[in-house]
Amino acid sequence: MRTLYSYFRSSAAFRVRIALNLKGLPYDMVAIHLARGEQRQPEHLQRSAQGLIPVLADDGLMLTQSLAILEYLEERHPEPALLPTDAPGRARVRALALAIACDIHPLNNLRVLNYLEREFGADEEARLRWYRHWVDVGLQAWQEQWRRWPGPPGPYAHGGSPGLADCCLVPQIYNAQRFACDLQAVPDLMRVFDACMQLPAFAMAHPAAQPDAP
Repeated sequence: MRTLYSYFRSSAAFRVRIALNLKGLPYDMVAIHLARGEQRQPEHLQRSAQGLIPVLADDGLMLTQSLAILEYLEERHPEPALLPTDAPGRARVRALALAIACDIHPLNNLRVLNYLEREFGADEEARLRWYRHWVDVGLQAWQEQWRRWPGPPGPYAHGGSPGLADCCLVPQIYNAQRFACDLQAVPDLMRVFDACMQLPAFAMAHPAAQPDAP
């Protein structure tokens, strides 16, 4: 049995929960409470030297980094696919996923917001301005890049079935909603988000549906 070390509000763990659900792969979940610092406990540092989540324990391996885990799941369990069959399509989907995982999310995760407060004295209002600025800039650019693709428009991030890009987009939109970002400028992304959230794989992965949610 696979074990996912997760936290209900973690965007990165949310991505992996979606992918596991889309592929119909059962797993046990162990909560690592980020707000309490459980990710820095020696037991967890044996799983992840960075002290991060998610970690997926599978077949004797301790797998880290959400995008690497998603690619691993795709290679080990290729159906249903998270990536298109054509090389241009795979490049496009990976670029969309990485734009969130590498460019938007790292600027706004919990440890960055805490560091802004601890080291620079940023109050809650300043941290919210920081968060909303980078989300607004990032998602608007994401939407523009998405619109430039000549293929079918959806309903998902790439065609008629959800995949790797959706696994990254949905958690980012969820967090943008939680921080009251103005999402009116990205109506196409909201349509993709709404289409995804109609699917059980996404609904079951939602933070509110997790056993460690308050």
